[in-house]
Amino acid sequence: LLGICLITQITTGLLLATHYTADTSLAFASVTHICRDVQFGWLIRNLHANGASFFFICIYFHIGRGIYYGSYLNKEAWNIGILLLLALMATAFVGYVLPWGQMSFWGATVITNLLSAIPYIGQTLVEWAWGGFSVDNPTLTRFFALHFLLPFLIAGLTLVHLTLL
Repeated sequence: LLGICLITQITTGLLLATHYTADTSLAFASVTHICRDVQFGWLIRNLHANGASFFFICIYFHIGRGIYYGSYLNKEAWNIGILLLLALMATAFVGYVLPWGQMSFWGATVITNLLSAIPYIGQTLVEWAWGGFSVDNPTLTRFFALHFLLPFLIAGLTLVHLTLL
């Protein structure tokens, strides 16, 4: 199931990326355009958005099964699995920001500001993530690039995870 989720997310994501615009003044309108004007765009977007939730449900069952059967004893495979979970969480977060509604903007602002709690380098990390002094166009561009690239990293880590089993 996790493999089907990953393939579905990458496929629907590539289709959505052909119509999405990573610009703060156009992002919301491009999502609306996808849903209203692109043939089956509403379906592709909903498969992508709800598919992410299904992906998490499947991965939580996978983790639960791994704990039940003691799979954590295979430390290499378990640690790659943890990296996969973190990469999936990061991908979901940056994807949540992409529609650029109010929830997206404030979600990006609040979550990235958590980095400021890191002593000495926190504020520098926040400004680096933002690409400036506030959440704006550079932030959206970086988040889109990360959202586009991280699934391919996840696919690679998945292959490593499977070879270590």
